[in-house]
Amino acid sequence: MSEEPKNQIRQLSRVHRRVLGALMEKAFTTPEQYPLTLKAAVSACNQKSNRDPVVNYTESQVQDALDAMRQDLLVAEVFPDSGRTARYRHYMRHKFDFSEVQFAIIAELLLRGKQQPGELRTRASRMVRIDSQEQLREALADLQEKGFIQTSGPLERRGVEVDHTFYLPSEGMTLATSMASTDDDAPDGESESDIAPVAVGSHRAETSPPA
Repeated sequence: MSEEPKNQIRQLSRVHRRVLGALMEKAFTTPEQYPLTLKAAVSACNQKSNRDPVVNYTESQVQDALDAMRQDLLVAEVFPDSGRTARYRHYMRHKFDFSEVQFAIIAELLLRGKQQPGELRTRASRMVRIDSQEQLREALADLQEKGFIQTSGPLERRGVEVDHTFYLPSEGMTLATSMASTDDDAPDGESESDIAPVAVGSHRAETSPPA
């Protein structure tokens, strides 16, 4: 079987997005506990702070999402020397050439959905320092050019909203049509099988080890 081109990414369901975003976040905020056990991954998905909406995913739902994303090469299962318990790490750095700021932006959008740039700067700064709105706009403009984010208008416009583009085709989530919708207004127990590959821009695979 041929390897999937590195300029492709999977469009992800709500549970997948939450799990992946949580792994990305924890790689920054709690490196001493990363990679995460299944139990820690469930807690990270369901925590009440820095999440919108707050969810209550089961271990089974999170495990199914992790297993599916392992098949998609977005997540890896590892067994540290210190114990037999499986742990999970994301492979987003292995697949895409995100800067540190862009990495934090994508994680925040996966965890909260659409946001204004000022909100993104404040929230992403939990993970990585963002010195100015100009630095943020430059990172966003590059992500938009590569197809990872969408905006409701020019980035310099007041009140513009930013969102990721990792939605399933069936969700139809574009900022032009989503003003009355939210990222996670479907039941928590939705099916995880409807995942399709999509080519995203032209960008380099990162050669450094994944976070």
